[in-house]
Amino acid sequence: MKNRTTVERKSEREIVVTRTFNGPARLVFEAWTKPELFRQWWVPKSMGMSLLSCEMEVRVGGRYRLEFGQGAAKSMAFFGRYIEVIPHSRLVWTNDESDDGAVTTVTFEEKGGKTLLVMHELYPSKQALDAAGTGAADAMVETFAQLDELLVTLDAIHGV
Repeated sequence: MKNRTTVERKSEREIVVTRTFNGPARLVFEAWTKPELFRQWWVPKSMGMSLLSCEMEVRVGGRYRLEFGQGAAKSMAFFGRYIEVIPHSRLVWTNDESDDGAVTTVTFEEKGGKTLLVMHELYPSKQALDAAGTGAADAMVETFAQLDELLVTLDAIHGV
């Protein structure tokens, strides 16, 4: 059975994206926190962009910076800091590239070898969420499918 990604606007300021992954929380968490794994699934292939650089210091107070590009087009960067890091369970970070950036919380809950992932984005205002639109959240449907594919490979390597 294919796993389904749901995107739901919970309030004027928040969006929640949910999906169950076939793999233990440890592997799903590693895919979110190890740059060599993260860069393999984060950018939707259909966008024709690539992740030019991926710097992640995954610890409380640590920083991240992701730079995207498309051919000769100018690159764009997303960056912030980690507020909370609980291995295999929870990540919370800021999105500091604009004053309208959300605080993102991702939880990993393992049940029977599968992981329920919930990504919650809280924006500073209704206007900030409206400006962000559902495009980024909708892109998560594709990126989560790409993460599913990576987990199959990691599962085979780790023999979990």
